[in-house]
Amino acid sequence: MNSLAFPRYSSPVTRSSSSSPTSPPPVLSAHIKVPPISRRAASRHLRVAKNLSRTVAMAAVAPASSAKEVLPPSLTSSSEPPPLFDGTTRLYVAYHCPYAQRTWITRNYKGLQDKIKIVGIDLADRPAWYKEKVYPENKVPSLEHNNQVKGESLDLVKYIDTNFEGVALLPDDSEKKQFAEELITYTDAFNQALYSSIVSKEDVSAEAVAALDKIEADLAKFNDGPFFLGQFSLVDIAYVPFIERFQIFFSDIKKYDITKGRPYLQKFIEVIQNDDK
Repeated sequence: MNSLAFPRYSSPVTRSSSSSPTSPPPVLSAHIKVPPISRRAASRHLRVAKNLSRTVAMAAVAPASSAKEVLPPSLTSSSEPPPLFDGTTRLYVAYHCPYAQRTWITRNYKGLQDKIKIVGIDLADRPAWYKEKVYPENKVPSLEHNNQVKGESLDLVKYIDTNFEGVALLPDDSEKKQFAEELITYTDAFNQALYSSIVSKEDVSAEAVAALDKIEADLAKFNDGPFFLGQFSLVDIAYVPFIERFQIFFSDIKKYDITKGRPYLQKFIEVIQNDDK
């Protein structure tokens, strides 16, 4: 299948020369702290998670070119800003941030590599000008477009899908469209349930199990493809950067297979991970 949509790291593919090699990627929420007993193993799996990042490439043949993108270095506190508000559309990301990856996947899947320029930000050493001149929230992702800057990943994936050319990532079918909104709204609750269980010293929580069971049921709703709406959509983009990490962290830290007894979730992950083959 075409490689496409998931953020492809420059060279080699699974290791980005664009990100700072010495600073740890913000793979999980800033509020998450891995239990000390698991730090070494978790660190190893964080590296695995970086390599898995290409797998979000996703699940379907991308309609656009799959040429590997050479990414610029992440900008730091000593970096000069790009020529801001000069008519160039820029997507500000941290290369390993799952929230930013949502927008990056959307941009790539729609074939907008020539329309939207990627600007990497080093979250461990952020340039002051980013907060002062670009995005006062000082978070990623953000999108500089038409002399305005917008933020929040779920809002941005919808904005990019609506305001730029390329394959539509939400269906016309009214039932699927309503279901998509419900699922996108649920992402924060899903992430919180699983994050809370990861950092807890207890076994996998009932809330995490219930959240995973809900995802399994949601994936089973339509049978015209392996994704939430059957065909690849913004819903998959909203969940995949997190699900791929949860699978790794639950396996390592909790010794829990999130796909066991959940065949639809297992198929979903397999299709995503095999898409780049």
